[in-house]
Amino acid sequence: MPAASNNTPGNTANDASSRSVAQDFATVFALLKPQMTRLDAFLREQMTGFEPEIRPMAEYCIDTSGKRIRPALVFLGGWTGAAEDAPQELIRAAAVVELVHLATLVHDDIMDGAELRRNRRTAAREYGAEAAVLLGDALLAHAVHIAAQFPTTEVCAEVSNATRRVCAGEIIQTMRRGTLEITLEDYQRIIDLKTAELFRVSCYLGGRLAGHPLPYCLAAAEFGRRLGVAYQIYDDLADFFGDEKRIGKTLGTDLASGKITLPLIELFKRLPSDADRAALTDEILRRAAPRPDLRIQQMNTLGVFEAVSDAIHAELRAAEAVLAPHATLPPAPLLLRLRGVLHDQVMTLKKDS
Repeated sequence: MPAASNNTPGNTANDASSRSVAQDFATVFALLKPQMTRLDAFLREQMTGFEPEIRPMAEYCIDTSGKRIRPALVFLGGWTGAAEDAPQELIRAAAVVELVHLATLVHDDIMDGAELRRNRRTAAREYGAEAAVLLGDALLAHAVHIAAQFPTTEVCAEVSNATRRVCAGEIIQTMRRGTLEITLEDYQRIIDLKTAELFRVSCYLGGRLAGHPLPYCLAAAEFGRRLGVAYQIYDDLADFFGDEKRIGKTLGTDLASGKITLPLIELFKRLPSDADRAALTDEILRRAAPRPDLRIQQMNTLGVFEAVSDAIHAELRAAEAVLAPHATLPPAPLLLRLRGVLHDQVMTLKKDS
């Protein structure tokens, strides 16, 4: 199977390869349908653990329209050959990481002032920001409650540590909003914490709970981390180049909220004059209204899209390399097929722009 780095936008053969990647992704998720069905049932059962007054709010957050990437990584990381035979521990672990993720989305939407999530009103818009903050806390608490019920303390330790790291990444990013005090290294550190950590722990717990060898579990964890970094860079690129209806959430929030991401870092570096950089600085510092159309035009002209795409592909190549020594284990081929979907999505962004 060709590496992601061999595919470049605008090539007919690579367009065909991209379509096959999408088909591969659909095939992989079709394999997980029995596990996803069990996960949905388990999450619905968990709603009885919430107080009646807030149960409808929790149910609103666990709708099944999301991509469920993190649970999928639990299932794929712990793949042994048949989804129907997956141990209940994998279902519970997938529920834990999904609840943590949903809690972070609730909080993210408050901070971003987002209107839409999964093509409907965010929890903050539906219930108000104050209630949504506490709702996110309740989802986090219930995730840790489920994790604490495993017979081993490893699950709870991994999940609680990962949750703290996710929160740390969000805090660091929040403290840097509306400032220019963020380097490329700072950005990489933030996304490694706030996004890649849940990808990492999902792959690791899947492998551990399925009884796979520890060296594979550690490699799967690193694969997940690299995939998570690539995914967040893609998400930041989509904030400028994505189609809101297709992606299903409010876009254009990063510049408007003063959040510096890789597309803005690359744009600032490439702007040709001090006056251009000063104008962008005023937008980031919220001294002037954001001009997203101008910034997207400049990104296209100055090669920002290509530079950010290259960063995504570099992470995907690293993710593939770390699993190579474990290619004969059942989970590895399925995980490796996932790294192609981001290439497909990046190509879609390029066509949309």
